[in-house]
Amino acid sequence: MTDRSLNLNLFIYPDGHHEAAWRYPGSQPERILDLGWFQALAQRAEAAAFDAVFFADGPALAENIQYAPRFRLEPITLLAGIAAATSRIGLIATASTTYHEPYNLARLFASVDHLSHGRVGWNIVTTSSPAAARNFGLEEHPAHAARYARAEEFVDVVTKLWDSWEDDAIIADAGSGRYADPAKIHAIEHVGRHFRVRGPLNAPRSPQGRPVYVQAGSSEDGRGFAARHAEAIFTAHQTLGAAQAFYADIKARALGVGRRPEHIKILPGLSPFIASTQAEARALQEQFNALTQPAYSLQQLRQMLGVDFTGHDLDAPFPRHLIQPDNSQAVASRFQVVLDIVDREHPTLRGLLHRLAGARGHFVMAGTPDQVADHIETWFTQGAADGFNVMPPWLPGGFEIFADEVVPILRRRGLFRSAYAGSTLREHFGLPRPPSLYSQPARQLAS
Repeated sequence: MTDRSLNLNLFIYPDGHHEAAWRYPGSQPERILDLGWFQALAQRAEAAAFDAVFFADGPALAENIQYAPRFRLEPITLLAGIAAATSRIGLIATASTTYHEPYNLARLFASVDHLSHGRVGWNIVTTSSPAAARNFGLEEHPAHAARYARAEEFVDVVTKLWDSWEDDAIIADAGSGRYADPAKIHAIEHVGRHFRVRGPLNAPRSPQGRPVYVQAGSSEDGRGFAARHAEAIFTAHQTLGAAQAFYADIKARALGVGRRPEHIKILPGLSPFIASTQAEARALQEQFNALTQPAYSLQQLRQMLGVDFTGHDLDAPFPRHLIQPDNSQAVASRFQVVLDIVDREHPTLRGLLHRLAGARGHFVMAGTPDQVADHIETWFTQGAADGFNVMPPWLPGGFEIFADEVVPILRRRGLFRSAYAGSTLREHFGLPRPPSLYSQPARQLAS
């Protein structure tokens, strides 16, 4: 085993990450509203000693629902159901700082962190979809910078709430009849631009102190936010060089704000088509791409680039001249990724749609188990990643192949654990348990 150990998460998209996954004969789309489906996937990942399962989310129905099952079950509820069927694997859910209130969200995550004995992580997002606004009484979606300003204060409030009980606030002395020490339970008295929250939280501090802070933005605002707050970053890169540059930038930014760079885990997405030969793996990928529906794919591309390409010749060169820099209608975390693909590979419009069909801008590869392991090892050892979000093209088979064929290779190379060493998500990620902001040592350090 090397000094570092890979971190691996299973990113569960209900039927798989390829946009046509539900049409593939090996998928089971009839099960994606069944709690047992998600529990079984998490149990399979736990058997492989994965760090966590992860769920994305968005508080609006996707426009392209007619083409694929792209609805969302509320993910914190899913975590609670999965927690009951597992014992070690981490549980990470996405929740928006734009469309939640800090006190309620702090309660939700703290509750599941207690019920799971310290296995929860919060993927902090500001929500990129403008469609969400009118579900929450807003006429328009807040601007990018405004969403991040709210997110800064939101995280500050949630952190104070999670820390509002000191670790030794509970006495539980049946003899004296004294259960808790009120002097160690603190009203946070937060008054800010966006929130007024008195506190304290109405539940004790969770087993790992706080749920792990995860973040997925790659814009300038997102990188700064991640350097200040994130303990794991989910990111998308198409080349080793781009991944290395992002990795170095985030670690340097973290150091610049007084954090230890090793306490931020950078985890790019990886969606592999795996077969016994590379030719077979590529044929499998082509089989999936043949099932795509251009109308669905064009809607996905419109969200990423902020331009509607409906009516353009799919087999003509991609119309690069239509892309405007810094398009406010685009998804900031994917805009540059897609442009880089276009500028590097010069695809046709159909070629670009197929290129993005596998994982919405995350890295897709087709190869043998050894080739997938080689990719993981190269990025891990050459300063591009601390681990990966594994994004199977379809489920359950796409993950079963990875767990059965790739994970043993990573173990033989000394890159990945064969069993859990700890019980909390922080321990899996090698992160310290933070002291409460209100503890005596923390107060002395702050003063």
